[in-house]
Amino acid sequence: MVRSKALVSALFTAAALLGAGATPASAQSSAAAVSCYGGAKTLTYHYQSAAKEYGTYTTSSRCNDINMRLITDEPGVYLDACVVFTDHTTKCNNGDAYTTHGTEWGTVATDVLDGTHFVLRVHAYDIDAQNVTFQIAY
Repeated sequence: MVRSKALVSALFTAAALLGAGATPASAQSSAAAVSCYGGAKTLTYHYQSAAKEYGTYTTSSRCNDINMRLITDEPGVYLDACVVFTDHTTKCNNGDAYTTHGTEWGTVATDVLDGTHFVLRVHAYDIDAQNVTFQIAY
């Protein structure tokens, strides 16, 4: 009987939270990811020997980070990327270092303030990256 009362109490508490608009933490982080990636821009990189810059873009409250992923069906194709915060420098973030990105969402810059101006600097990981479609979310 005690177990039944505890179960009923837990069910009422859960129903009250849902009715009050409270969302479990896992659903909140999932919703934030959908909101962030839902505003992603799709771009295409065409192979060249020098790095190519995309932007200037302005960060928003939609994402806390600047994220990137490739949307290609060619296995083994990657792009290197970094962010240049144009109001402050001409060099890449993270010690002027590039990070390598594939088809999974990856972070190019973390904890970026809303309203920050930036360009995305991209170059080919290797010669296989001829025409690569990718997305950025910020």
